[in-house]
Amino acid sequence: MELIRTAFADGVGTITFNNAGKRNCLSNALLKEFDESLEAFDARKARAVVIRAEKGAKVWSSGFDINELPDPGRDPLSYYDPLETVLRKIQKLSCPVIAMVEGSVWGGACDLSFTCDIVVGGPSAAFAMTPAKVGVPYNTSGLLHFINVVGVRIAREMFFTAQLIQAERALQIGILNYLLPTEVIESFTYDLARKICGNSPLGIAVIKEQLRILSNSHPISPETFERIQGLRRTAYDSADYREGKLAFLEKRHPVFTGE
Repeated sequence: MELIRTAFADGVGTITFNNAGKRNCLSNALLKEFDESLEAFDARKARAVVIRAEKGAKVWSSGFDINELPDPGRDPLSYYDPLETVLRKIQKLSCPVIAMVEGSVWGGACDLSFTCDIVVGGPSAAFAMTPAKVGVPYNTSGLLHFINVVGVRIAREMFFTAQLIQAERALQIGILNYLLPTEVIESFTYDLARKICGNSPLGIAVIKEQLRILSNSHPISPETFERIQGLRRTAYDSADYREGKLAFLEKRHPVFTGE
């Protein structure tokens, strides 16, 4: 079964999650298809790309497939991991990427939606950042995605509590560009994509790249970078990381000890 479905019409590419049985989790296999689809749309000179779940989905995506988290001792979010590769490709794609969100968005899928250029949501849209539930130390580039969208205080709240932020508040704090009734979200999203298509693709591509460069312009010293990596390794080498993954697989609440 294809884990995503794609369509292309009038310059607009669509990627639809197609694995509702596994709550559209971001498995390595799904991310590979996703990556290939972005490449194909780029080759076809898409003017806009829409990322969505099936109409009426209760879960947009449950995030990274916990079954594929590496054992302690290996960085779970290294530079070349499939999720990181897809996030960079979304950022560097020359055309705008619109997330059309129905249902809840968890963990790595939350990061994916934040990486999109525009987010349109329905009443069921809700966002939770959950690495603390599993003991995963999130990477620096991912943290920056959240700081750029919602600021450091809301980023702290999302990462520390791992609780869902519902649609109305998501609009208030800047996660959503638009919050719309269920019956119009699809037509609105594609009308928005067509409006983008009517503008200069080169002008948009240049502005998007400028915004990407500016949003990443937070220089840190080599020593600071090494300290960040050391802090993250403390977490992914820990007993808590092992316990978080095991508890998820055993479908029980984890017992964290801070060790």
